[in-house]
Amino acid sequence: MADVSGEAIPTRSSMTDHIGIGVLTRLVPHELVDEVIADLGRKEQRSKKLPARVMVYFVLALALFYGDGYEEVMRKLVEGLRFMGTWRREWSVPTPGALCQARQRLGSEVMRELYGRVAVPCAMRSTQGAWMGSRRLMSLDGFGMDVPDSPENAEYFGYAGKKERCSLPFVRLAGLAECGTHAIVAAEIGCKGEGEETLASRILSSGVVEPGMLVMVDAGLYSYRHLRMVVDAGADALFRVGANVGLPS
Repeated sequence: MADVSGEAIPTRSSMTDHIGIGVLTRLVPHELVDEVIADLGRKEQRSKKLPARVMVYFVLALALFYGDGYEEVMRKLVEGLRFMGTWRREWSVPTPGALCQARQRLGSEVMRELYGRVAVPCAMRSTQGAWMGSRRLMSLDGFGMDVPDSPENAEYFGYAGKKERCSLPFVRLAGLAECGTHAIVAAEIGCKGEGEETLASRILSSGVVEPGMLVMVDAGLYSYRHLRMVVDAGADALFRVGANVGLPS
C-alpha cells in the first residue's frame, strides 16, 4: 500500500518489524559494533556491499525473524533501518549465496565478543519477579535441541544417546538467566562428549556471578563444587535436588 506521494504505508506487521529492528539497534548500538569489529581486526580494507557491521545486524536479525529465509530477513532489516532513516534507498538485497559468504567472512568471534559486552543483568528495581528483597534472582539451567543433520554438526556435536537412522545431531546448552527479564547473561554450547554439568561449571567460573545475586540452580546441576563457586563469588545459592538424594536430618 502506498500514499499519494508513492511512499509505502507501513502495515501492522511491518510496523512490528520496524519496532523490533529499532529495539535491536538501541540495545546494540553501531558504535559498539564498530568497536568490537576493530578490536578483533575484522574491519574491511575496502568498501563492500556487505561490510562486517551490516552482517552483525543481519545475524542478530536472523534470531529476531527466525522463521524467514536469508533474503527475507535482510529485506526486513533494510526496511526497518530505512524507516529510521539510517539506510540509503538505492541499496538492493543481495542473493542468499552472497549473504552466506559474507556471514562466513564475519565468523563467530565478533558475535561472541559482542554478546559478552551486551549480555548483562538489566532488571530495574521495579521489574516484577526479578528480586527477592535486595537479591537479584538468577537461574542456571541446561537444555538441549536438535540441529540440522550435516556431517559437520554430527562430528562436532554428536548425537543424543545411541545414533539411529532417524536421529539428528544434538546440542547441549547451559545458560544463566535473570529472572523477571529472562535476559540470558551467560551461555555455553557444548561439543560432543560435554554434558550440562561441564557447561554449568564454565558459566559459574566466568565471573558473571556477582555479590547481591541469588543463583537458583536446577536439578541435575547441583554439586558441592558448584555451590562453592557461587558462594565464593559472593552470591547466595539455592539448589534444587532430586528426591533420591539423601540429605542429613
